[in-house]
Amino acid sequence: MYDWLIVGAGFAGSVLAERIASQRDQSVLIIDRRPHIAGNAYDRHDDAGVLMHQYGPHIFHTNSDAIVEHLSQFTAWRPYEHRVLARVDGKLVPIPINRTTVNALYDLDLKTDEEAEAFLGSRAEPVEEIRTSEDVVVSKVGRELYEKFFRGYTTKQWGLDPSELDKSVTSRVPTRTNDDDRYFTDTHQIMPKHGYTRMFEKMLAHPNIKVMLNADYREVRDMIPHRRLIFTGPVDEFFDFRYGRLPYRSLRFEHVTLEQERYQDVGTVNYPMSEAYTRISEYKHITGQKHHATTITYEYPSATGDPYYPIPRAENQALYKRYQALANQTENVHFVGRLATYRYYNMDQVVGQALAEFRRIQETVPLWTSPVNGKSRHADGEMILPGAARLLN
Repeated sequence: MYDWLIVGAGFAGSVLAERIASQRDQSVLIIDRRPHIAGNAYDRHDDAGVLMHQYGPHIFHTNSDAIVEHLSQFTAWRPYEHRVLARVDGKLVPIPINRTTVNALYDLDLKTDEEAEAFLGSRAEPVEEIRTSEDVVVSKVGRELYEKFFRGYTTKQWGLDPSELDKSVTSRVPTRTNDDDRYFTDTHQIMPKHGYTRMFEKMLAHPNIKVMLNADYREVRDMIPHRRLIFTGPVDEFFDFRYGRLPYRSLRFEHVTLEQERYQDVGTVNYPMSEAYTRISEYKHITGQKHHATTITYEYPSATGDPYYPIPRAENQALYKRYQALANQTENVHFVGRLATYRYYNMDQVVGQALAEFRRIQETVPLWTSPVNGKSRHADGEMILPGAARLLN
């Protein structure tokens, strides 16, 4: 009988597994349907020896000292400020749009924030009520820059015109009047010194934690006795899609290793115009690795595949609310993480949500003594492993 079964070995599940094991001294089995831990943050050395991110670039940034302090138990850090260029009109210019971007595209020499603000203001179009992603951008920078930077990229990414998407999509990308070319401006912009996977390995190394990979929850849930469940997978899947599927956008990744030191000048280059892919990322900028070769990744948005991005439309939120009501009525199950709560979270936000959920567990879930601590055994003494499931540690 395990005290806790946790579904999903990404940030939400792993943070909670470690807290429960170390602070409550209770047994945890954490399972994942993939053959690895770390969720979408999983990184590995490819055949050439380049440290790369299997599911596209994951850049850690946060304003929370507490989250950095917590994760620092499991990793050292290296500073990294992410920079992104966009190929527009045959030029590579900074994104988010800043004064340098405007000067390069329009052959101007704006020198101050006030001059840049006046230029953008002269092109902005008044919008009576900002409801959509198109409204957000057009009201700030006008239709021409919207068409160049946002419409094509957003349409590729979401499979919908920005006029059909909630304002939250493009509100995430600021417009600047200075020459700050960093993609993020958070207080902490850092990367795990030895990679995300190593950080997760240390997080899950507690003796009270067992890890089972290649294990689908629906196949193993009746085989593993447990007292409480933490579910970080898709909430609609947990309820067997009772009200229909929650819509997601997915991604397809094409990883390419090149026998050269560098491919591009920055970690990521966006392609908002005609290309089928949305961006190309080069990991050596991000990881700081020294290597004679380099690995890049092309990202192609897709309507099918693993769920990455909840599609932000009012009807989808209404559907999620029906599943949320079911989740709230389900006893002894905690729904945590982006898939379980149908929200797009940055990594630090998922960590913050998991830590907040642990505080609620501490306040509301009494401690108990497990008579058979962490043992889920068949009569012959062997762990039940369906299919290709693999139990670690």
